[in-house]
Amino acid sequence: MKNFKRNGIRISCAIAGLLLAALPACAERPSINDLVSRIQEKYEQTSDLKARFVQESTLKTMKRTEREEGAVYFKRPKRMLWDYTKPSAKKLVINPRTAWLYVPEDKMVYVQDSNKIFNSKLTIKFLTGIGKLKDDFNIRYSQPDTDGKGDFLLDLTPKNPGPEAGFEKLHVTVGKDTFMITRCSFKDVYGNSTVISFADIKINNHLPDSLFTFKPPAGVEVQKVP
Repeated sequence: MKNFKRNGIRISCAIAGLLLAALPACAERPSINDLVSRIQEKYEQTSDLKARFVQESTLKTMKRTEREEGAVYFKRPKRMLWDYTKPSAKKLVINPRTAWLYVPEDKMVYVQDSNKIFNSKLTIKFLTGIGKLKDDFNIRYSQPDTDGKGDFLLDLTPKNPGPEAGFEKLHVTVGKDTFMITRCSFKDVYGNSTVISFADIKINNHLPDSLFTFKPPAGVEVQKVP
């Protein structure tokens, strides 16, 4: 189902960005090896994460950009909630067994085995908390390696590229002082481009497992996706 597939691709890229989210400040630009080691160490120390996000998606065929925003919650292993609030509400809720996509304006809930909504093994590895950046990505500084504010620009390329990866390259902006991710962008396999910006990132919040389950409201149609 296309809605699940698109959200799966976007999530895989967003996760890769969020893994970089809370690096300690550094006086000068670290080497790529040092940076990746710090990223992986921080990821392994992070049990959960929450943030606000703004997502801008440009559809290639329609030449139109859609802007959405809301809050995202992530908990290891394999739990996520994307709570869209603007311009219209919708929820994507994932736990180790089930995924729900709730679209209130359509009065529809789409339900699927959570492992099937992700179109790449790379995403599954990150969601289950066993992903290794050095194993899965080639990571380098972009050219140029900083933006107009001096923030660092990184390129993450899957080591196993192709349709299953969902994207060819992920571009990431990291704050030069805070080492927090401020932006990530990519093009999916259909040529659609997505930019996701994060703010107010907080880690290790003791998020309850109950946050990552969903009960369809009365009066909505529930459709099971193969």
